[in-house]
Amino acid sequence: MSRFVRWTAAAAAVLLVAGCGDNTSGSGDGKGSGAATPSTAASSSRASPELPASLTSQKLGWGRCEGTSDSPTPGSDWQCATLKVPLDYAKPGGETIGLALIRANATGGNRIGSLLFNFGGPGQSGISVMPSYAGTVSALRKRYDLVSWDPRGVGASEGVRCRSDKEIEAAESVDPTPDDAAEEKAYFQDAADFGKGCEKSAGKLLAHVSTTDSARDMDLMRQVLGDAKTHYFGISYGTELGGVYAHLFPKNVGRLILDAVVDPSADLVGHAKNQTRGFQRALDDYLKSTGQDPDQGSRKIAALLKRIDAEPLPTSSGRKLTQGMAVTGVVLPLYSKQSWPALTNALDAAEQGDGSDLMALSDGYNDRDASGHYGTTTHAQRVISCLDDKQRPTAAQTRKLLPEFRKISPVFGEFMGWDTAGWCHDWPVAGQYDTPEVGAPGAAPVLVVGNTGDPATPYEGTRKMADELGKGVGVMLTWKGEGHGAYGSGSGCVDSTVNAYLLDGTVPKDGKVCS
Repeated sequence: MSRFVRWTAAAAAVLLVAGCGDNTSGSGDGKGSGAATPSTAASSSRASPELPASLTSQKLGWGRCEGTSDSPTPGSDWQCATLKVPLDYAKPGGETIGLALIRANATGGNRIGSLLFNFGGPGQSGISVMPSYAGTVSALRKRYDLVSWDPRGVGASEGVRCRSDKEIEAAESVDPTPDDAAEEKAYFQDAADFGKGCEKSAGKLLAHVSTTDSARDMDLMRQVLGDAKTHYFGISYGTELGGVYAHLFPKNVGRLILDAVVDPSADLVGHAKNQTRGFQRALDDYLKSTGQDPDQGSRKIAALLKRIDAEPLPTSSGRKLTQGMAVTGVVLPLYSKQSWPALTNALDAAEQGDGSDLMALSDGYNDRDASGHYGTTTHAQRVISCLDDKQRPTAAQTRKLLPEFRKISPVFGEFMGWDTAGWCHDWPVAGQYDTPEVGAPGAAPVLVVGNTGDPATPYEGTRKMADELGKGVGVMLTWKGEGHGAYGSGSGCVDSTVNAYLLDGTVPKDGKVCS
């Protein structure tokens, strides 16, 4: 089953034709094997050993970008390079790994510096998304070099693949909402197998792919790019990364935008509840737009999913649409209001016994192409989040949580509830924290942008991020809209406010609202 947490606004815009993540789950005793130990430098402590000049003074060999099976070759405006970073920041003079970077140079005069982008996930490839997102931020390119990267463990940066295509497809038959002891056993065995596959693929890297590690990578990136301050645009999970960076390096904060904000005060279970509410809220808004009563419409969809659980639907491809794939197909169009008609068509077809349209939506989210090849975005998503998250709910704890999840959403509650136990079940590496530290006293103002209709990162987290960054640091901007993310989503007010902040340094009044 896919996890629906922390996805990117940029990816959501192209998911119907491209795609996003696969993930299966599990529970049991909730204890990892302890096969690896996370880097001590990956804690929230601001102290870290000084980096050697061989890293801070390295010269990047910018050159032509090469395409991959998961990412086409970008245009001639784009250059790529590899940045050397420590595998373990506690041993900065030791082994290094390479991070893949991409940039397009500023087109106008009076250049400010580099503007770093993280598109979320965690696990989204900046190499693949940045060129497609450049049109959205064309005004910013006049004064910034647009720069993104594949974070450690992602894509071209030592990317982790935990399963083969055949193994992923086979796992689609595992029920993510087990109904009996046999299904529960299969669910948790599948989760444990996924973790073993990640450990085999990543090896010692598995303990060094945390958000804190990536935040430290960002500051090394700043130095090598020659910037005195870090200017950054973080979307979805990228807001958590930006908050952690601000906490670790408050004096190096330049102009930071955090859009589609992850609630830094929520632990693993809290995030699952938040997101369940967010997707149900988006589903309610969708149902209202079609003239349906949200309660009745939700019950109808829940009943459809229950029928599919009992008997998967046929599709034009010959594959069977399972319950897990169906709920993923419902989730995808909720990321963007423009995709709501696709959801209507898919649900109507499923009610008539044809799962083809929901299957296509599910494949889009799960990054499956027509040849049956799956991308690895959510393999990386899982290895990063399971290193970050300390919580490991057991099956028994999850069963007690299920009534609350079902009450929040009859459509998504069951899935998100079981996911809390299955996501990091029997994970080979211990998690690092319950919630990330993002307090950044003394940092320059950080603009925190929330969308009241955001399904994946519900609006309530925006105020919490602004508050935790600290007084005078977190500045909140609200958009009363729909979909995941605000910038570039149709609000001239949001876009002009963000542009004025990034291009001119104009900080809006905290609490400004764009309708």
